[in-house]
Amino acid sequence: MELWDLYDKDGKRTGEVWERRHGNYMDIPEGRYHLVSDILVQHRDGTYLLTKRHPGKDIYPGYWEASAGGSAQLGEGPEECAKRELFEETGILCDHFELVKITFSTRSPSLIYSYLARGDCDKDAIVLQEGETTEYKWVDAAGLIAYAESELAIKSSVERYRDYYNKLREQIKKQDENDDQRN
Repeated sequence: MELWDLYDKDGKRTGEVWERRHGNYMDIPEGRYHLVSDILVQHRDGTYLLTKRHPGKDIYPGYWEASAGGSAQLGEGPEECAKRELFEETGILCDHFELVKITFSTRSPSLIYSYLARGDCDKDAIVLQEGETTEYKWVDAAGLIAYAESELAIKSSVERYRDYYNKLREQIKKQDENDDQRN
């Protein structure tokens, strides 16, 4: 059994508790949200982690995504949730999370904290969580942007990281211009 705190439109806990069952997230009462932490993982070498969602997931089954994450458990804050979800889904331990954006989703009633986690893990030692993910791969910044622009990307996730992706695009453009000047 998984229990969630419910939040109001101001991002405050209401004191109400939701018992999650497969697919019932859409039944959360109007004006209430559950807390979700979403983590984009960047390795020290500049690459990013992509994971493939399990085909049994109730939303976006089998899609690749550029993040780990999930719902906060009862009493858990957003960064605590991010740390737990990242470890559960990938085996990566990280203590520093940079907040990228906070958004509300009415489609899946949730209050989403989007983070960037930078770390120095063994890239070949990713541990995929049973029932959550089935594959992983590391991509460079250009690969991350290509993923984000593809039809296979989860558009809501891409939207949450839009400003970050735009900064990456600018960095790639500058690097390409510098490379052209050297040649």
